[in-house]
Amino acid sequence: MPTTQKRFDQLTAADVMSRDVLMISHHMGLRTAAHLLSQSHISGAPVTDGNGLCVGVLSTTDLAHWAEGEPGGRRTACAMECVCSDWQVVDMDRLPEETVDRYMTPDPVTASADAPLRDLARKMIDAHIHRIIIVDEWNRPVGVLSTTDILAAVAREPPSVGNE
Repeated sequence: MPTTQKRFDQLTAADVMSRDVLMISHHMGLRTAAHLLSQSHISGAPVTDGNGLCVGVLSTTDLAHWAEGEPGGRRTACAMECVCSDWQVVDMDRLPEETVDRYMTPDPVTASADAPLRDLARKMIDAHIHRIIIVDEWNRPVGVLSTTDILAAVAREPPSVGNE
């Protein structure tokens, strides 16, 4: 995360977003995508089409929904054996072989890099999400803003006068 000297109420997505973004192709196999998320130590990533446009997001929540048999994923006989908690898939070999576009969350929440951080934090709370995909004017991912990025910005905020 970039460091900045701005006050929290002046920060934008560009000031704190992660710029090194793992992007997942909508035609990638779910097993491969889950492996990439695990190896990258992240819980979600933007899904792009053949033109690099953001068409969805794949997260551990989507994998949990698959395991629970909710929309977006079919529950299979192995689902309960694959999951040891609501968010952790243990045996990736038991994941379905279909492509990511079958399990991703379509139409993710996106924003521009100049969007105020305070507004994006509210958007995350309202939508019950943990990341916003930051896109350019052509809807191509250029960054990811996560709840961890916002928390880090709050932690770096200098104490206000009288609260030192």
